[in-house]
Amino acid sequence: MKLRAPIVLAAALLTASCAASLTKLPSGPGEAAPDAAEALNQALSTCQRIRTVSAELSVRGKIGSQGMRGRLLAGLVAPADAYLEAPAPFGSPIFIYSASGDDATLLLPRDRRVLEHGRPADVFEAIAGVPLGPADLRATLTGCADAGDQARTQRIGDAWRLVSGTSDLYLHRSKAADPWRLVAVVHRGAGRTWRADYSDFLNDLPRTIRLTSSDAPPLDLRLALADLEINGTLDPATFRVQVPAGAAPMTIQELRQAGPLAERSSTSNE
Repeated sequence: MKLRAPIVLAAALLTASCAASLTKLPSGPGEAAPDAAEALNQALSTCQRIRTVSAELSVRGKIGSQGMRGRLLAGLVAPADAYLEAPAPFGSPIFIYSASGDDATLLLPRDRRVLEHGRPADVFEAIAGVPLGPADLRATLTGCADAGDQARTQRIGDAWRLVSGTSDLYLHRSKAADPWRLVAVVHRGAGRTWRADYSDFLNDLPRTIRLTSSDAPPLDLRLALADLEINGTLDPATFRVQVPAGAAPMTIQELRQAGPLAERSSTSNE
């Protein structure tokens, strides 16, 4: 049985574009920034208090050559629970993704296929192009980061601070009276470099997130958060996917071949 291809985030779709330019990040060399730790703590003070998140995400952009536009329903609970559903205009959802700790399930109700007991970061990368486990997904959707990873800090003019470790954290404020914001993170590792940009802050949290990568497959997704609820109560049953009887098992390899990583595989095999 073949999967409907491609299986990608918000796979509705329609051709879409993220034509707006990215934030221009400053380039060094900078100078020592003794205030960087304080600036980072200020930028992360709200998001680090978040334990639960529920939201509706509108998604538009491209993964590889596939343009898309759609919406997702998301629920996340610290330390490591995540739920995503891609509803269809009618009928069964396009997919349901649930992860807890190191165990993930992806159900494709329309294909009656299911992947069980996958590694969350691998399953999420197969459908979305970036390797995010539940905790990393919660951090990405709330504009958060690890404040303890500060191998190097730089001051680049009055408006920018750069904190570098396993990722590069870009902090910005327009004037001294403004609070510091985490406006971009450049992630490196697992053979892929990608970037998250944050904007449209409300109550110290971003409402627009843009994910980009020039690595294969190229990625450019814009996420807009609505109906955001922070630190509410989410039923634990939310994170247990009800697999219908007769659903055929699916492997991570099959999912990769149907999703955005298929382009990476075909390129590497040429």
